[in-house]
Amino acid sequence: MSSPRDFDFLHGEWKVVNRRLTDFLRPDSGWEEFEGANRCRPLFDGAANVDEIDMPRLGSKGLTLRLFDRETEQWSLHWSSSRSGKLFPPVRGRFEGDRGEFYGDDTHDGKEVRVRYVWSVFTGTGARWEQAFSVDDGETWVTNWTMDFTRPASATPGE
Repeated sequence: MSSPRDFDFLHGEWKVVNRRLTDFLRPDSGWEEFEGANRCRPLFDGAANVDEIDMPRLGSKGLTLRLFDRETEQWSLHWSSSRSGKLFPPVRGRFEGDRGEFYGDDTHDGKEVRVRYVWSVFTGTGARWEQAFSVDDGETWVTNWTMDFTRPASATPGE
């Protein structure tokens, strides 16, 4: 069951290795890899948080606002990019153990897509985020972006 403390693992500073497809809808388009830095801070006693990821190679930053709905016991994750300054439609879902799955609807390159985020928590050592798109309402998925989070040597969790 999900709780307002599910994202406590993410608080603080992280080094992030990004891997993404050059075309988010074509699994054979090839992968690019680049580093980033992330900082997450808790709000509402853990029932919300905001983080910013700096991706110098892309010349942009991203921001995520996460909110826990106590009534539904689900999280909503809201993403924005410094490139557009727009808030993308949220994905919603929950954690079961050390894995969280979140789903929503969006468009990419003019096509309607179903979006899935998966968070995997590796106790004390890091975390992994994956994004996948589906153009057939979830029958098949193309994982198109992954982020592997590790703590920098100078950081402590929750900093």
